[in-house]
Amino acid sequence: MTRPRIAVLGAGNWGRNHVRTLSSMPSVTLSAVCDPDPARRREVESAYSGVTVTEGVEDALRNADAVVIAAPANLHASLAAQVIDRGLPVLIEKPMTLTVADAEAIVAKAETAGVPVVVGHVLLFHPVIERLRELIAAGELGDVYYLYGRRVNLGRVRPDENALWSFGPHDVSITMELLGERPVRVAAHGRAFLQPDIEDVVFFTMEFASGILAQIQMSWLDPHKERQLTVVGSRRMVVFDDMQAREKLTIFDRGIDRPPEYGSYGESLAIREGDILIPRVANTEPLRAELSHFVDVVRDGVTPRVSAHDGLQVVRVLAAASSSLKSGGPLVSLT
Repeated sequence: MTRPRIAVLGAGNWGRNHVRTLSSMPSVTLSAVCDPDPARRREVESAYSGVTVTEGVEDALRNADAVVIAAPANLHASLAAQVIDRGLPVLIEKPMTLTVADAEAIVAKAETAGVPVVVGHVLLFHPVIERLRELIAAGELGDVYYLYGRRVNLGRVRPDENALWSFGPHDVSITMELLGERPVRVAAHGRAFLQPDIEDVVFFTMEFASGILAQIQMSWLDPHKERQLTVVGSRRMVVFDDMQAREKLTIFDRGIDRPPEYGSYGESLAIREGDILIPRVANTEPLRAELSHFVDVVRDGVTPRVSAHDGLQVVRVLAAASSSLKSGGPLVSLT
């Protein structure tokens, strides 16, 4: 298979990005796009001649070698089961499912059928996250103390998932990737202002066995648009600001030093103000990198970098956070 045929299920806000990217990749053929909305189908038909555009899923799968599921999250489980039953490799957008039971079912079905599954945690393919992972692994930041992030903007308001499930998969997957461990306890506070029982703002905390703490603010009801992550270590501190056009990663050689010998406790801690470094990072589009990897999985049998098991772990964390959210914010154990 030199040029796999890939079908996209869902042509909404994010699905159309898959359609756009796949249509521009010479290594694949965009074989079909499926969406129940007539207006979206007309939009795809006018922009991409020669691509089968259909309302029915089976029609889209008929001539496909692999599938991207970019439909609403509440449809992921049923669509994934349908695709796996046909033996087709599948990329499932985040969150993989909205329940742990559905995620476990996908893992089991894929393993039984021997079908590769990639989960669309696209920011794991971001070149800045890859560089940050290298910095942490090499000990350039020293011991990681804590992380905090903000993923906020004004809209788009979702009717089928709250801010935790909409934004949380990014930061949960990033944090576990950077730290190489899963949280042992989580807590979440939030409020639903615009729609009953669909939280618009969530403050989410993860605790790790290593002692590292991570806290994320997520909202689609905020005057700012921010996509920022800060990692504080014993030697250096790093800020990843994805809203910057070019200088997305900043390394601060700052911290608190404890001299080996000191006369009093007040002298034992000293603020260190070092240089600020903005390294050059490749300007690679994460979605294109993710889809290129998916092509390698489909065509060459490469092991998925973000597997169904990885997607399941993220869903477990989010489900525990949801339990905390609905109970007013207590710590919930994942062990």
